[in-house]
Amino acid sequence: MAELVGNVLVGQSGGPTSVINASVAGIIAEALNHSCVEEIYGALNGVLGILQEDLIDLAAESQQQIRALRHTPGAALGTCRYKLKKTQDFERVLEVFKAHNIRYFFYIGGNDSQDTADKISKLAQQQGYELRVVGVPKTIDNDLAGTDHCPGYGSVIKYLATTVKEIACDNEAMGQGDLVSIVEAMGRSAGWIAAGASLAKRRDHPHDPPHLILLPEVPFNQEKVLEDIRRVLKREKYCLVVVAEGLVDTDGNYLAADAATDAFGHAKLGGAGEALAEIVEAAIPSAKVRVSRPGLAQRAAAHSGSKTDVDEAFLAGQAAVRAAVAGETDKMVTLLRGEGDHYTCETGLAPLSEIANGVKKLPREWINEDNVSMNFQFLRYAQPLIQGEVILPHDTGVPVFARLDKVRIDKSLPAYET
Repeated sequence: MAELVGNVLVGQSGGPTSVINASVAGIIAEALNHSCVEEIYGALNGVLGILQEDLIDLAAESQQQIRALRHTPGAALGTCRYKLKKTQDFERVLEVFKAHNIRYFFYIGGNDSQDTADKISKLAQQQGYELRVVGVPKTIDNDLAGTDHCPGYGSVIKYLATTVKEIACDNEAMGQGDLVSIVEAMGRSAGWIAAGASLAKRRDHPHDPPHLILLPEVPFNQEKVLEDIRRVLKREKYCLVVVAEGLVDTDGNYLAADAATDAFGHAKLGGAGEALAEIVEAAIPSAKVRVSRPGLAQRAAAHSGSKTDVDEAFLAGQAAVRAAVAGETDKMVTLLRGEGDHYTCETGLAPLSEIANGVKKLPREWINEDNVSMNFQFLRYAQPLIQGEVILPHDTGVPVFARLDKVRIDKSLPAYET
């Protein structure tokens, strides 16, 4: 295949993770190795930045700051949840690409983001504009199809399992057989994150907290859950429950959700912990109920990040560039687990059309028959993903994160109204 000479553009989309910037660092590091890449640009705030022609020169950033991206949470380029809907939006994206000779586009994001990347690529092909589009997986929810796991997941479950162990120490001191402690975990449509709390248990100690894990894959049965809580309180000083924010009842309705939706039509979740607390307080008046909601902290917790996760996020960025330079397009990088007893991971590729808008559920066979705990199959899957610690540089006792200069690229097109 003939070499394609031009510029790289990288964007970030959707909810940040503690390792999404490591993928940007991987893209930059690899792009610098290829003579066919002339410039390396970043889009500020995902597709919104493309529409508004807000591009920055990533090659102008210091190597110190690029390296610091590997341990910096949040989306250093800025992100968005904007959905390209109008034909004019897609036409504008191509106009910006043509104006800045963008020939390689890397979009780091989840299901909806990969759908956007796929549509942009298809339009470029229709117009005869040579463009290579490769998606880079990102989501703490771990629900992307086609990949064994997603960058961001290992770190969030490491943080959640750590938080559960810490809260359990507090609960052990305060409980007198009457404390119900509820921790609400993120997870819209799948219980991957909540399930990760099971890593807090010691091996061969099934009664360790979390005592109950409530997952979207298992419809909420109020009477059974209350019975389970009472059973634990008879045995322990406290009952620690982890509940996924996307918990649904037998009719498929969320236990807690706002009437409002985001740009992609998803319900705005949050409050499942409080909803469960109200149920417990009404049914067990003697219980002291406490709710902990890590919220955004769980996806921003670089201080509790997994080194394995960081390394794989960086690897995914590198792999995206190598694939595009080799001629691949309309693909997303996937992470492939080796088959041996010793954990290994390499990258593959899957068509964007197979990734877009799909949801990978937690396998039902990984949930024990009690419906509130995980079995060895999940532990074997998840434990390798949390291995290794990220060493953060500190100044005056607090972490130091990357601060990009964000040197703007001159605009050449008329302003665009979104």
